[in-house]
Amino acid sequence: MGSGGFLHNILFFILAIGVLVAFHEFGHYWVARLLKVKVLRFSIGFGKPLFVKRVQKGEDLIEFAVAAIPLGGYVKMLDEREGPVDASLRHRAFNTQPVATRFAIVAAGPIFNFILAAFFYFIFFVNGEDGIKPVIAAPAVESIAAISGFAAEDQILSVGNKEVRTWNEFRLALIEQGLDGGDIPVKVRTADAYETDHHISIGERHILNEKTDIVDQLGFKPWKPEFAPIIGGVTENGAALKAGIAAGDEIISINDQPIANWDKLVEVIQSSAGKNLNVLINRSGEDLNLQLRPDEKQHGEAVIGFMGAYPEVPKELIEKSKIRIEYSVFEAGARALDETWTFTALTFKVLGKMVVGEAALENISGPITIAQYAGITASISFLVYLKFLAMISVSLGVLNLLPVPMLDGGHLMYYLIEIVKGSPVSEKIQQMGQQVGLALLLVLMSLAVFNDIQRLIN
Repeated sequence: MGSGGFLHNILFFILAIGVLVAFHEFGHYWVARLLKVKVLRFSIGFGKPLFVKRVQKGEDLIEFAVAAIPLGGYVKMLDEREGPVDASLRHRAFNTQPVATRFAIVAAGPIFNFILAAFFYFIFFVNGEDGIKPVIAAPAVESIAAISGFAAEDQILSVGNKEVRTWNEFRLALIEQGLDGGDIPVKVRTADAYETDHHISIGERHILNEKTDIVDQLGFKPWKPEFAPIIGGVTENGAALKAGIAAGDEIISINDQPIANWDKLVEVIQSSAGKNLNVLINRSGEDLNLQLRPDEKQHGEAVIGFMGAYPEVPKELIEKSKIRIEYSVFEAGARALDETWTFTALTFKVLGKMVVGEAALENISGPITIAQYAGITASISFLVYLKFLAMISVSLGVLNLLPVPMLDGGHLMYYLIEIVKGSPVSEKIQQMGQQVGLALLLVLMSLAVFNDIQRLIN
């Protein structure tokens, strides 16, 4: 998938929301039809319908609609609370159904989100997984990682009782097991292939109250191999190509300053935006002097130099830093279910930490951040985009299970009360709950958008 800008992000954001909302609402629709409740309309989006198609399903005429506001959807069922119902159809109205039937119809939406997430994870894993090995660089001085005894090129094997094979698994395992503080046992394989155990002491620290990522907080950074300053290739229309630099060239010096490795080359180029540089290269044993003028590139508030070239990476270094994991169909299915369960439990746990003030509200993301990640993941590959959809589907399922009136979880809460007390919650209480629920959702959405804007500004 190609990379784009604002429109690219919006397109894949709308696609993501459309797919997830459609499947969520299909859960309500399918169970309602299964239990013989009369469905009147299935809508993706709110507001004015842009498209309506009436379809005869057995004895029912159902409207399928796409509406103007794509941030949600609904399934409208026959209901005496929303208008008069013919006596001959009263047995098919939603409000006349036993509480178990109403509970099943409402719960189906979030459950279908979890099913969709597991399916997307399965597609991702059955195609194999590429990742960065959890090999660490030298820990920051006086960081928790350094104090705990970790050293450069240690490969993380497990966190607690959870095996980790990629850097992302390492990060998620740290979050999962570090939320409650205390000590986290970590097994590593050292650079000389010796396996040993360390303990990360988090104590009473609330790791999600910090604005930095947990691995940065603890002093961990992924190990990066040191590349020689040899050009692996140049980009079209870049400064390197214009200067005559080609694949295989070794950069010896820039303005008589020796270039020992690729990091030094990047440092010099980035600090030389728009400047004329005298570059000494070695090409097939012959030294050549070339003139390079790095392009200017905006990076946050700074302008940095950019030459449009990438390093030659030896195969053994790639093998040392990257990993490819293959799964059988059954392994992919088991991994998909495990990932869905783990991410669901972690999301509930993080939300609980936010409620008691042990996790920063900055962890809440809104539509702008989601749109950005939709565009980024779609640019990487279709499979990475599917994995992103799986994570958002879990989040949507969890959000809808929260006991907030107006959400599915609020209705389920009312039904549980009805089961316990033997009669429905009064209309007055439900109306008051809807007002409270609407206020909570507006506050949550406002906070999410505020966080998005802050991220853009920063």
